[in-house]
Amino acid sequence: MKTVRRVFRLASVLATVLAALLLVVAAAAGPRAADSGGRGDGVADAANALRNGPVYVDPKARDVLPPSAADVLGNKIERADKPVLVAVLPAGGGFDRHTLLRDLRTETGITGVYAVALGNRFDAGADHQVMPRDAVRNVVGAVQRAHPGDPRAMVGDFVGQALRQADGVAPAAWHDGGTGQDGGRTGGGTTAIVTLGVLVLLAAGGAFLISMGGRRRQERQDRAGLERLRPVVDEDITAFGEELGRIGFDPTTAAGRVGREQADAAREDYARALDAYEDAKAAMGKARRPQDVRRVSEALGEGRFALATLDARLGGKPLPERRPPCFFDPRHGPSVEDVQWTPPGATERTVPVCAADAARLADGDEPPAREVGTPQGPRPYWEAGPVYAPWAAGYFGGALLPGLLMGTMLGNALGGGYAYGADGYGGPGDGDFGGGDFSGGDFDARDFGGGFGDGGGGFGGGDFGGGF
Repeated sequence: MKTVRRVFRLASVLATVLAALLLVVAAAAGPRAADSGGRGDGVADAANALRNGPVYVDPKARDVLPPSAADVLGNKIERADKPVLVAVLPAGGGFDRHTLLRDLRTETGITGVYAVALGNRFDAGADHQVMPRDAVRNVVGAVQRAHPGDPRAMVGDFVGQALRQADGVAPAAWHDGGTGQDGGRTGGGTTAIVTLGVLVLLAAGGAFLISMGGRRRQERQDRAGLERLRPVVDEDITAFGEELGRIGFDPTTAAGRVGREQADAAREDYARALDAYEDAKAAMGKARRPQDVRRVSEALGEGRFALATLDARLGGKPLPERRPPCFFDPRHGPSVEDVQWTPPGATERTVPVCAADAARLADGDEPPAREVGTPQGPRPYWEAGPVYAPWAAGYFGGALLPGLLMGTMLGNALGGGYAYGADGYGGPGDGDFGGGDFSGGDFDARDFGGGFGDGGGGFGGGDFGGGF
């Protein structure tokens, strides 16, 4: 019966593939649609090519970026494995410069960074989860001022900086035989029919190859996200190990200090802390995806509570209640109270804090925040993007996080668009799209508000883009 079901599933896949191929051939043989929404056919041509490779040069703009230079730029982007897309278009191509970036992003459908030269003008846009709006706007302005009137230099300079700053990975199609700048269009019905014949022979393996390509791409994304988290998690594990050493607990002498009953309980506390330390190290050693980091934070949170309880027993103090870690830095250990706090540019909220940070806030001082690495330098973890969601979730839990982080970058990602799943990490398919994903028209239009306007080097194209 299982074999029969597999046969039916394979037949269904083959039928779907063949039907899609027939539609492709019909579209290739038929006349081109006359109505392009006022954008000019060039937008569709560029979008078709960019789905297969990172660089498209309109035939009328090859004096700006010759084929050899386009190949060099495309190879550079592909080696970096980043979702950076480049279109070089002629000034007289009938493009609406006020909507060009948005239309190109819609037609291409890939979450990423879009750099566009239009005649001697340049502008760019990016999905905010791949490259922040301020970062794109600043880089666009810098390359405009550095290379006025030289679109080739502006494109090259921008791409170099975007490759260093962009998150995500390149679309899988670029690695699976993408055809680069001209999109590989044959345009002939005979060629399409021959191609169909070849593809029919390969259809049986097509579904498998697509599945494998998607898995490889997801694995690349997972590795990239985990590597961004690794330094922060390793710092947490090291800090907890140092605390275990500093506490100086000796089970053999504890009874003489606090009595036998308390000594037995203290030994249990210490054993729980040691177990948590080993669990955290083991969980990080087995981690393969960003979601796996949540188990590390959970273990460390449990270990810090065990240490706080042990410290209270040895000092003859009241035992601590089980509370979330200190919001400003989970390495401070369990919080002792909730206080009102207002982050810059956001609304007031209640956060759990340790005794030291509560005292700082009472004195009117801002507690030092746990900073993590970002392309723009060290930032508080709540302003570092959604990749830190599983790390934070392990400490604070999924239900508590959105309220604590309301109005911050991480909070916006968790609460609007970047879904926070049951496993503590929102990823592709959970309501938002990482760099290189195909998301079609599902993107924030504000990310692509460039206007290619006149004025030279300003930011007049809206809240995003160079806006000449």
